[in-house]
Amino acid sequence: MLIFDGTPTGRNRLFWALQTLSWATYWAIRHFSVMFWDKPVGYQHVIATIALLGFVITALFRPIYRRLWGKSPAMIVLGALTVCYAGAVVWTLLIGWAARYWSIHEAYDSSLVGLLLHSFNGIFELLTWTGLYFGYRYYESSREEHERTLKASALAQEAQVKMLRYQLNPHFLFNTLNAISTLILENQNRVANQAVTRLSEFLRYTLDQDPMKKVTLRQEIDALNLYLSTERLRFAERLTIEFAVEEAALEALLPSLLLQPLIENAVKYAVSPREDGGRIRVEGRIRAGMLEIAVEDDGPGLSAAAEAGNGRGVGLRNTRERLAVVYGDRHRLATLNAQPGLRVEIAIPEERGPS
Repeated sequence: MLIFDGTPTGRNRLFWALQTLSWATYWAIRHFSVMFWDKPVGYQHVIATIALLGFVITALFRPIYRRLWGKSPAMIVLGALTVCYAGAVVWTLLIGWAARYWSIHEAYDSSLVGLLLHSFNGIFELLTWTGLYFGYRYYESSREEHERTLKASALAQEAQVKMLRYQLNPHFLFNTLNAISTLILENQNRVANQAVTRLSEFLRYTLDQDPMKKVTLRQEIDALNLYLSTERLRFAERLTIEFAVEEAALEALLPSLLLQPLIENAVKYAVSPREDGGRIRVEGRIRAGMLEIAVEDDGPGLSAAAEAGNGRGVGLRNTRERLAVVYGDRHRLATLNAQPGLRVEIAIPEERGPS
């Protein structure tokens, strides 16, 4: 099997492999044709000479065609025709010499007319080789261009995903430090110290996670519990968390920390402002090849103005943009007023990690 690795060495190996294979095939076809017609042994020597000369002459075409590549189409066509005709004349003269050497005079007409006729036969075969050469070069160039486009697109997507993920950290950090500051002002220093410890654990987790890596829903819930352990120090029994996740959904993959800003929003708007606190519910299930996740709270809900402003809109906008970058149009995100509260529903393609 021929292996093309895209490097100059790999391209060179591939050329010589294909060159050898093509001229060996050419020799084999003509060799068995001569055997079928029961020609003298000298014909076999001439056929071998023709194939060997074709191999050498077309190999010499390669550096010339490399120089032609990248020129205008008219220049390539004119150059290829000139090179092929010159090669055909040389090829024909050398074949004539071989025919005379092996005493196969009837196989070769040494007159000017014979030279022209044999040259036209040779030019057809050399043009066929030339067409295959430039055809493969075009295919190779198109594939490399396609790979460069894909690579550029992947790098752009990676940069955007990282930007969106790192956007979460200062947003979350500001809210959490503000909460710790409140604890200190209320002289709850022990609780504030515990909150700082839990915060450091969560930040260590976020820094250790590759923004491009997807995690299982089970790992995402573990990360949420790291965050929520900090919030429980502030709200105690005022914060109620419910998880209703089907077992089949726990091993499905999603972008890391996708749900954290949604939970943070729910804490900020459904739990913190209310004296009796609030409830947050996380649901997960697999339906029709999609991982469906919902985050619901019993807070005041979401108005269009709030979504467009600087409130919950920051987390929702970040989540929406991350989903668009990672999944394109293969996802759904909906925000519904649950009366009371807000429900955010996400559906992404079901993916599984290695077993």
